[in-house]
Amino acid sequence: MMRVETKKIKVGNKFVGGDSPVSVQSMTNTDTRDSASTIEQIKRFEMAGCDIVRCAVPDIEAAKALKEITKNTKMPVVADIHFDYRLALESIENGISALRINPGNIGSKERVELVASRAKEKNIPIRIGVNSGSLEKELLAKYNGVSAEGLVESALKHVKILENVNFDDIVISIKSSNVQMMIESYRLISKKVNYPLHLGVTEAGTIWRGTIKSSIGIGALLSEGIGDTIRVSLTGDPVEEVKVGREILKTFGYINSGVEFVSCPTCGRTSIDLIKIANEVEKKLENCNKNIKVAVMGCVVNGPGEAREADIGIAGGKGEGLIFKKGKIVKKVKEQYLVDELMKEIDNM
Repeated sequence: MMRVETKKIKVGNKFVGGDSPVSVQSMTNTDTRDSASTIEQIKRFEMAGCDIVRCAVPDIEAAKALKEITKNTKMPVVADIHFDYRLALESIENGISALRINPGNIGSKERVELVASRAKEKNIPIRIGVNSGSLEKELLAKYNGVSAEGLVESALKHVKILENVNFDDIVISIKSSNVQMMIESYRLISKKVNYPLHLGVTEAGTIWRGTIKSSIGIGALLSEGIGDTIRVSLTGDPVEEVKVGREILKTFGYINSGVEFVSCPTCGRTSIDLIKIANEVEKKLENCNKNIKVAVMGCVVNGPGEAREADIGIAGGKGEGLIFKKGKIVKKVKEQYLVDELMKEIDNM
């Protein structure tokens, strides 16, 4: 799949844009001032395969806590700041890898220049984040409400402010909870700038609904080659955001490592508790880093036949099942032992 060419920007020990891999981001939901809890959550992100993490910085205490947080993670940390340029300056001094701040919201040109110059000294990029819930009043009036055109105009206004002070290490996000508007906004801005784009559906919802909305919005753009880094916003454990994000990238071939898991939807031919078995196998494979395809199928029709391209899998029978590899039957196993025997075979691969 051909990606839209964008500028390559360094974010800590990662790159965003250009020929660098599409990365997965998430955001801590701990109190940043509680550095121990924040570090613990970031380590969970790392284990799940997150590439870049963002922390809210509501006050100077949180900005100072970033020093301990950044010392204790290998992952690039982005400081999320609204309005107060002093928090940006303090965060820069405490080891962050990027800023999320809109220059038009921090006051005078002198303040923007000060933040931009400090960021430039430390090779820290700035992510401009435009959100449909906070669009400027004049743009709401101009476009008769929130629109893709208004969101893009807002983003370009912030970009121009940074460019006017000779700063161009910029990443852009334009998020909306309306999936169609989000897609159209990114399509529009992708034609106007070559800065890396951070994709996401904001306020997407709970894990179930949010996963659906994010997969559609992010997936539609990735299928067009648009997007350099993604964040799935879910109301729930943010580690789930990382899992969903990685699965989206796997679907498009941007991640080729780790397990690909497939299972059939069950039907009247199914004679084993396939739903329970599939959930159990999926859970056990969460931390498996083997580059394999695993199939859990309900019967021999969907087993070694339809799933013959799987490296290993299960095909259910009546109270028992077959374990197969590349379409060839390896052994027959009683239902209660199927999962354990499958995992033994995977461990030996």
